[in-house]
Amino acid sequence: MNYKNFPMVSKVVFGRGSYSQLGEILEPKRLNVNAPFIFLVDDVFEKNDWITKRIPLAYEDKIIFISAAEEPKTEQVDSLVEHIILNFKERPSGIIGIGGGTVLDMAKAVAIMLTNPGEAKDYQGWDLVKNPAIYHVGVPTISGTGAEVSRTTVLTGPDKKLGINSDYTPFDQVVLDPELTKDVPKNQWFYTGMDCYIHCIESLTGSYLNVFSQSYGEKALELCKDIFLHDTLSPEESQDKLMMASWHGGMSIAYSQVGVAHAMSYGLGYLLGTKHGIGNCIVFNHLEEFYPEGVALFKEMKAKHNIDLPTGLCKALTDEEFDIMIDVALSLAPLWENALGSNWKTIMTREKLRSLYEKM
Repeated sequence: MNYKNFPMVSKVVFGRGSYSQLGEILEPKRLNVNAPFIFLVDDVFEKNDWITKRIPLAYEDKIIFISAAEEPKTEQVDSLVEHIILNFKERPSGIIGIGGGTVLDMAKAVAIMLTNPGEAKDYQGWDLVKNPAIYHVGVPTISGTGAEVSRTTVLTGPDKKLGINSDYTPFDQVVLDPELTKDVPKNQWFYTGMDCYIHCIESLTGSYLNVFSQSYGEKALELCKDIFLHDTLSPEESQDKLMMASWHGGMSIAYSQVGVAHAMSYGLGYLLGTKHGIGNCIVFNHLEEFYPEGVALFKEMKAKHNIDLPTGLCKALTDEEFDIMIDVALSLAPLWENALGSNWKTIMTREKLRSLYEKM
C-alpha cells in the first residue's frame, strides 16, 4: 500500500484581529524592494475599503481587484500571470489572496503559473505541476469552501471544470480572522456554509473514508450543526465556528474525496456558470437516494434560515447541453468512486445522471 504523503499549509494564524499581523508576516518573505507582493482582492472591497485600507503596501506592492461574480477561469489566470510578468521588474515576492473561494483559488493558480510553463489548462488534473509555486498566502473573508486549506484550485477551462490538484497548490501561510466575515450577505453565508456541510457528508459516507478524514469531518459536521440548527450562538461565535468548520471540512476531504453533489455541481458550473456554493445546494437538495440523512438535515437547515433555492435551471436545455454537463460530471472518476464504489459506472449511467439534472 502506498499512502498519500499529503502537503499541508505550513503556517496559520487564527484569531479576531489577526489580519492586522499580515505586514509583519510578509516582511521577512520580501525578496528585495523590486520584488513586489501582489494582493489579489475581491472587488467587493473596492468601495467597501475597511479591509483594503489595512493592506500593508510598500515599495512596488500592488493590489489587483478580482471579480468573484463568476467561477475562476483558466484564461483569467493566464491573463493575470501575463500582466504580472509584463508590468513588474522582477518575479513577485509573493501572491496574497484576500476574499472567498474564487479569489483564493485564483491566488493559488497564479502562484503556480508564475513558475511553470504553458497555460493553466495544461495543469487541470492530478499531480501535473512540476515546479514549486512562489510564496502564497490566503486570507479568507468568507467561510465554508475549504479553499484556504485544500491542495486544489478549482478552475473552469476550455474543455472542463477541474482543479489544479498538486503538492504545490496549498498556501504557505493562511490568516484566519473571523472578523473579516462579518458583512457576508445571508444567502451567501448559507450557500458557502453548506459547501462545508456537504464536504462533510460526502467525505463521511464515502468509500475512501479513513480515520484521518473522519476525525476532521466529524468535527466540521458538529460545528455546522451548532451554527445552522441552534439559536444559542452570538454572531461572533458563529463566525469563529464557521471559519474552523471550513478548515476542518477542507481537511476532511484532503485524505478522502467529495462525491455526487460536487461532481454534478461541476457540470452546472461548467455549462451554466452556476457558482460553486449555490450549485452544490441545488444539486444536494435532490440527492436523498444517495445521502438520505444528510439531505434531510440540509432541508431542515434551509427551512430554518428561509432559503429559497433557484429552480428550473435545466428545463430549457438541449440534448447537446445535457451531454456537455454529463460529460463534465462523469469525468470526475475519483468523486464517483468515493460516493458509489468501484462499480460506480453501472450505477450512475448517463440516463440516470440526466434524470437527476432534469429535476433542477
